[in-house]
Amino acid sequence: MTAMAPHRSEPDLSFLLDHTSHVLRTRMSAALAELGLTARMHCVLVHAIGEERTQAQLAEIGDMDKTTMVVTVDALEKAGLAERRPSSTDRRARIIAVTEEGARMAERSQEVVDQVHHDALDSLPATDRKALLHALKLLVSGHLSTPAESPRPARRARQREK
Repeated sequence: MTAMAPHRSEPDLSFLLDHTSHVLRTRMSAALAELGLTARMHCVLVHAIGEERTQAQLAEIGDMDKTTMVVTVDALEKAGLAERRPSSTDRRARIIAVTEEGARMAERSQEVVDQVHHDALDSLPATDRKALLHALKLLVSGHLSTPAESPRPARRARQREK
């Protein structure tokens, strides 16, 4: 006797969210690559502008481990988009400072990110787009705002800037 798959009583929300997130990330990566950036480089640039932030603070915002953060900042420095500088408030700390060229690039890359998001949302009828965004915001601020404790934690999602 062959076992049958259990009957699904709800839509596979995990698949729907994972798939759309994956495809959105691939489109974002391709679009930013045209500027010579990765999504992580964009994240560091936009979060290092306007406020002194250390590598550790930026790593937390971008959900990057220390090694990935170092590689990302090295790439930004090599491209002339950012540099490590001493903090103006803590002489022991070093911050990531965005150069003038980096600020121009952050403006361009934010336009690219916004366009990728716009294109995805624009593929939906206006009422569905509004409903989707409303529902996702409710989930993010409500039932799905806090990860469950687990002995085998899943990869942590990128945190929204407060």
